[in-house]
Amino acid sequence: MDLEKIREAAERVARSEGVEVFDVEWKVGKQRLLRVYIDRPPDPAHPGESGISHKDCERVSEQLSVILDVEELVPGGASYILEVSSPGLDRKLVKPTDYERFRGRLAKIWLSEPIEHQSYMEGRLAGYADGFVRVSVKDRELAVPYAAIRKANLMVEL
Repeated sequence: MDLEKIREAAERVARSEGVEVFDVEWKVGKQRLLRVYIDRPPDPAHPGESGISHKDCERVSEQLSVILDVEELVPGGASYILEVSSPGLDRKLVKPTDYERFRGRLAKIWLSEPIEHQSYMEGRLAGYADGFVRVSVKDRELAVPYAAIRKANLMVEL
């Protein structure tokens, strides 16, 4: 399974629809599942406006499905499920730019190396600069080395 070739095909389709590929996952369990997450790039002219519609997912799925079959990018033929969706409200934070893009939002962060005796923290994102993610936790701002972050997700705020 060459996920990079699948990502390239998904990015071609996404660009044509004005969206971007956020992530690509391949899972094998009872069924083989190819999941492609798409997102709308931030628009500086309309900050705060974003989101993926059901129609966006449908169009990308239809086009990508044809490319995957024609280019035979998924081994084993048609015995897999293609799922195209948005990253969701509790989306993963995977790139340094995500920490800047979602400045001001609450996040959960798991660390590979403890900082101040903590391997997990919840706080408000305060940006990214020079290899450090800034996080406001309990009225303090911490500088967390990006390389020390094992996993991070936005939190849903009601």
